[in-house]
Amino acid sequence: MLDPKIPHYPPLPLIQTWVWMMIESGDPELQQKGRDNLISAFGSLAKANEYLSNAHKK
Repeated sequence: MLDPKIPHYPPLPLIQTWVWMMIESGDPELQQKGRDNLISAFGSLAKANEYLSNAHKK
């Protein structure tokens, strides 16, 4: 059973796709969708960035 106290995030490749959409796609609609997905999954872009920084260190 999942522990509700531990956050569960989407798979790293999906998160990386959202970051690509937001930063490199060049399409305003894709950029907004990537941003929205990250905020929905993490609550803020800052938390998403922190998660990716920590995942990169592992």
